[in-house]
Amino acid sequence: MRELTKAEEQVMLILWEMKEGLVKEVIDRMNPPKPAYNTVSTVMRVLEGKGFLSHKAVGNTHIYFPLITEEQYRHFAFDKVMNNYFENSYQSLVSFLVKEKNMDIDELDELIRLAEKLKNKA
Repeated sequence: MRELTKAEEQVMLILWEMKEGLVKEVIDRMNPPKPAYNTVSTVMRVLEGKGFLSHKAVGNTHIYFPLITEEQYRHFAFDKVMNNYFENSYQSLVSFLVKEKNMDIDELDELIRLAEKLKNKA
């Protein structure tokens, strides 16, 4: 799997929500200023070439749908950030959140409770 560009990510977020759609439907869900039809069509064809999307032909139109789930991409992106910026250390990640993002003690306690809850389920 490869990292998505901003334009590709915008299209994927819309298609993950829609489940499937035409180029025009994707554009309709974009915030202004909306890109040109040909621009979005090209991005979707690139995503198809990268293995993120496929399509079914209905007459002269293509209905695009994701081949990769949002969760699969989220795991990929998180692993990349963890590896590249935190040396795969959760301690470094939490330290960053506390120092740089001003995570307060209540949020940190909630994170610990959630981790314990998830660990007990496993």
